[in-house]
Amino acid sequence: MRIKFIILGCGSSMGVPRPDGFFGNCDPKNKKNYRTRCSALIKTSDENILIDTSPDLRQQLLRHKIKKIDKVFYSHMHADQTHGINDLRPFYMNNQKQVNVYADKETSKYLMQSFSYCFKNFSTEYPATLKLNKLNPSFYIKHKNKKIKVKSITVKHGNVKSNCFIIDRKLAYITDVSDIYKKDYSYFKNLKYLIIDCLWYNFHPSHFNLEKSLYFIKKFKPKKAILSNLSNTLDYNQLKKVIPKNVLPAHDGLTIEL
Repeated sequence: MRIKFIILGCGSSMGVPRPDGFFGNCDPKNKKNYRTRCSALIKTSDENILIDTSPDLRQQLLRHKIKKIDKVFYSHMHADQTHGINDLRPFYMNNQKQVNVYADKETSKYLMQSFSYCFKNFSTEYPATLKLNKLNPSFYIKHKNKKIKVKSITVKHGNVKSNCFIIDRKLAYITDVSDIYKKDYSYFKNLKYLIIDCLWYNFHPSHFNLEKSLYFIKKFKPKKAILSNLSNTLDYNQLKKVIPKNVLPAHDGLTIEL
């Protein structure tokens, strides 16, 4: 078995369609235009590691028949990355063991303020289900009795900081970013896969638009790039027509083997 990276959801903060049913420019006849909010799964021979807990996490877990979650890494504190946290509870219930979650200082503060019941024992009936840990710049995941390095790199995301993850120097996952610091460029160069934020066509202060996504793809030269965090202005087929051959729009369930 090889390591699998599964894009559980690739939609922007309201998903596609929006909760009011609005598809924008997206063709509802194309299944790849149905996008839940961003979460991803790293699946190794030993562990299932979740990146972010999208508000659509329950739907994503059921769709992919995910029976265990060993760890969770949070990119940042925004609602579309955190508000599915309650759906981690069954994984505590199955093992009677707290699930380890990892977050930076600001995200940890937000999680403790907003979801304190997940981390504190309020009663024997509702014990703490999660254990909050510091997100380090480098850490390891297990695969076939080997340690696989994952690097966490801070990027700018409007007025907040976000974390992207580079797995085994092969794949980078950056779904929420408005700028990447020059000191970190070397980490992103010549990867096999670059999964990168691409909200829409116009400028946005907190996200890459298509022009900026393609600028960094050209700079970093991955073998293949995948555009994620897609809003309802970006129809899958129309977007595919205007991007280079080594670039692909994400869709929910897209799976990469490393």
